Amino acid sequence: MKLTVDKEADALYLKLKEGHIAHTKEVGDGIILDFGDKDELIGIEILWLSDRVPSEALANLNIELAEVAK
Repeated sequence: MKLTVDKEADALYLKLKEGHIAHTKEVGDGIILDFGDKDELIGIEILWLSDRVPSEALANLNIELAEVAK
């Protein structure tokens, strides 16, 4: 998994897995899902990031992993 913030494009991209992007679907204003050949979710793009998230919040990005119930 890889998280990329592109300041020039004002976008965030969360790549969930490697793979060819076969098609995309905009599910909200500037929220785009990328799907692979077998309709598996490959990535999530969020456009107009600076309008959605304060810049100081991005500077202090914190990743938390929740425990999965077995």
